[in-house]
Amino acid sequence: MQTIDWIVLIGTLLFIVLYGSWKTRGSKNVQEYIRGGNEAKWWTVGLSVMATQASAITFLSTPGQAFHSGMGFVQFYFGLPIAMVVICMIFIPLYHKLNVYTAYEYLESRFDLKTRSLTAILFLIQRGLAAGITIFAPAIILSAVLGWDLTTLNVIIGVLVIIYTVSGGTKAVSVTQKQQMAIIFTGMLIAFFLIVSYLPEGVTFSKALDIAGASGKMEVLDFSFNFDNRYTFWSGIIGGSFLALSYFGTDQSQVQRYLSGKSIKESQLGLLFNGLLKVPMQFFILLVGVMVFVFYQFNPSPLNFNENSVNKLLNSEYSNEYKEIVEKNNILFSQKKGIAQELAKTGDVGLKTKLTSMDSLEKSYRLRTQYLIKRVIDSTYSKNYDQLALEVKNLEKEPLSEEYKIKQKELLALYKKSAKDKETNDKDYIFITFILNNLPRGLIGLLLAVILSAAMSSTASELNALASTTAIDLYKRNVKEDKDDKHYVNASKFFTLVWGILAILVACFANLFDNLIQLVNIIGSIFYGNVLGIFLLAFFVKFVRSNATFVAAIITQIIVIIGWYYDWMPYLWLNLFGCVLVMVIAMIIQPFISLDSHTDLGISE
Repeated sequence: MQTIDWIVLIGTLLFIVLYGSWKTRGSKNVQEYIRGGNEAKWWTVGLSVMATQASAITFLSTPGQAFHSGMGFVQFYFGLPIAMVVICMIFIPLYHKLNVYTAYEYLESRFDLKTRSLTAILFLIQRGLAAGITIFAPAIILSAVLGWDLTTLNVIIGVLVIIYTVSGGTKAVSVTQKQQMAIIFTGMLIAFFLIVSYLPEGVTFSKALDIAGASGKMEVLDFSFNFDNRYTFWSGIIGGSFLALSYFGTDQSQVQRYLSGKSIKESQLGLLFNGLLKVPMQFFILLVGVMVFVFYQFNPSPLNFNENSVNKLLNSEYSNEYKEIVEKNNILFSQKKGIAQELAKTGDVGLKTKLTSMDSLEKSYRLRTQYLIKRVIDSTYSKNYDQLALEVKNLEKEPLSEEYKIKQKELLALYKKSAKDKETNDKDYIFITFILNNLPRGLIGLLLAVILSAAMSSTASELNALASTTAIDLYKRNVKEDKDDKHYVNASKFFTLVWGILAILVACFANLFDNLIQLVNIIGSIFYGNVLGIFLLAFFVKFVRSNATFVAAIITQIIVIIGWYYDWMPYLWLNLFGCVLVMVIAMIIQPFISLDSHTDLGISE
């Protein structure tokens, strides 16, 4: 990085922190600190909701996901617009009618204190972990590619967020997120147009899409019901809808964003704005990753983008084997480059078939490189690997044969099962490596500012929500003495600081898991379905009371965790599974549990 990059990066981050702190200084009461004085317009609500979800993980991992797997990941977001409409119709009017500070306040009026507290605690667990990951994600990548100390980066990101979040509360989060989203959109647009401009002369954007399509990167829709396929149209529409309903409807980090709206209408318009823009935004970010893939069809790329892992491999007993793979891949690259250039000129269908064949072979090289890294850092590996890898190697001359496809699929399954280590995965390093190696001076600083701004925006929302839930749902509700507003504002600031420190600690001890964007969604899926089910029971199933709901929620959470651990189903389906399970259990056991003294049915009033 050059001096201009440091100036752009540091100047951008300092502006956000100082502006947010100055603009929102002096919150005097809980209503101002937690709900931002209910002054937010719909565009502020919409951008704040979007910025809360779009963490640094989105801009680091999503392009890498597209580089390896193509555009299919966008199906994950197909259920989001549906969820936005449901939340606008049901959740927002109810929350505004009850004038709540947190989503979980309603559960006490409908059920009782223990159900409210249990749901709040489930939120605190999963969101507390997620807050640490949103700090850890950019820190570990920047640490690896820039050589910075990981712990120092975790602390820097965490402290910057804590400063303005403690100072201004919800309003500070909303105000800064508008600037952060402006920086993010600007940076990603510039990156996209630069990548396209870097393609060889004659390779237009449409021809680049043809090249990507020949390698299977433009397969957006998968209508199969195969559970082996993690992202399908159905998992996105069904599982994604339940995940989005849970996240946007019951997660305080999002609920707090639209509770700050000036009116019900402003909150609803903000969420609808998010629903309309989110899928195109994710499509565009994935498309950036696909364009990076096309760029590397004409420019050499490493077999693994995690440089630290490759260096360990080169210094190991497997160095010669890796060098042999690299030599083969270099020959393959020369052939692929020529075919890609010819395809761009002629559009010959036969060339597409050849490119598909070569892409399959390159995947094999990348796969073997990842497994060699696994063997370097972990001596325990499957004894079947060597034999299977040899069979794949012997079939490399026939990459389109059914036998080759079957063997390679078996090898991939074996790798996925045994090699989920942070140092074998390189999806999260692809985009940042491209930025550092190819963008001009000044823009590198801007794109790094994009990544850190995204980390700060989502982390600020999470800390703000964690503090509000702790202060309102646990602390205030269990303190018997009457306290004034100033006391609870100070308590919220204290809890923001505490959760900020805990998030930094989680970040310092976290491990990379397969792909960061998947990790955050997996954590959410383990808890969100259960929480959504509790809310749906409260809204619609009037005969179910608090004790049945409380017992069902505990049983469901245990079963979902066991199901995730033993990999019963893709994580997206855990949202539907958990939601249905808690509702069914509660309805079954309700007749066998004595009626609660609490009879308020809430929504019917």
